[in-house]
Amino acid sequence: MPRILARLGEDARRRVRDPVAWTDLIQLVKTVLAAVAAWVLAAEVFHLPQPFLAPWAALLVVHATVYRTFSRGLRQVAAAVLGVLVAWLVGNSLGLDPVAIGVLLLIGLLVGRLSWFTEEPTTVAATALIVLTTGFSTRDQLLVTRLFDTSIGIVVGLLVNLVVWPPLRDYSAARAIDRIDDGVGALLETMARQIRDRGTQEQVDEWIRGTRDLDSEIDDAWSLLRQARESSRLNPRRAARGLRRAEVYEQVLDDNEQAVAELRSMARTVGHSIEAVNDWEPAFRDRWLELLEEAGSAIGAPDATRVTQVRADLNELAHDLSDEQLSGRHWPEYGALILNLRNVVASMDRVADANPFVISRYASRQRLLRG
Repeated sequence: MPRILARLGEDARRRVRDPVAWTDLIQLVKTVLAAVAAWVLAAEVFHLPQPFLAPWAALLVVHATVYRTFSRGLRQVAAAVLGVLVAWLVGNSLGLDPVAIGVLLLIGLLVGRLSWFTEEPTTVAATALIVLTTGFSTRDQLLVTRLFDTSIGIVVGLLVNLVVWPPLRDYSAARAIDRIDDGVGALLETMARQIRDRGTQEQVDEWIRGTRDLDSEIDDAWSLLRQARESSRLNPRRAARGLRRAEVYEQVLDDNEQAVAELRSMARTVGHSIEAVNDWEPAFRDRWLELLEEAGSAIGAPDATRVTQVRADLNELAHDLSDEQLSGRHWPEYGALILNLRNVVASMDRVADANPFVISRYASRQRLLRG
């Protein structure tokens, strides 16, 4: 029980110190703030009757990035206005009955299928349904009121997301990228340890699954990077300026992709060797496994100096082996494994060198939160 409580306490402390979690929490609070402010403005300042569309519109407009708030805000304005107009048209033509509701929903959903509304496929239908069923669709003066309180909600949502701590998703991308080199390093160390203990085909299959997991993490990192770049657009915060020109993020992910591909190739080469029951000669085996393990440790650190040294040692190993009287049938494996590991190290050398720049703001924020 004490161990479980300690683990829960550690998880809670980690969440409190997590800048990504704080960003998400702030965004949630901003959404609530925008909806409440829109209601108060419509009801208390403009004295609109039942201004339910004001908080509804504000709720829809506050998005994860300022750019998305503006780019989708116009679509939501159009969708809300069309919804009100569809309700007015159906209400005045058919009244309020099951047929009218069916026709209204059909029209609203068909409009939502237009390419301009692909991200808002149900907003027209939902808005129209609310207006029709609350009895405002046949009262022209109140119809204008519904358009007005919808506009209030949209404007409040836009302003709140722009003015109150505009979201910047760089920490999410930096943390996702930082996790990848940890995974590459851990997999290299695992391979070295298991090969030294006479690795099995099942372990090789597990290594290959590990590279596929890393591919998935890289895909997630690319997605977060795109969101981070988007979050910097139209964002007035000073930190957004550097993110708009953060080509280093893309270079690091490109190198990660290359390293993982080489890792998978290396795992398959080892697998073929295990299947053929090939015994590597000590002149290759001992030194290569030492370099494999050192590469994993250096990449996981990350330590650019050590990674560079592993690359130099691999070149030296290839040179030394060229003078050895080794079995000719093993040379294709030796050469392939040296080349694979050298390519991994070359890619991750650039990653280790760039990584402090990629996560500098994330690390600084973490230190600040730790006090």
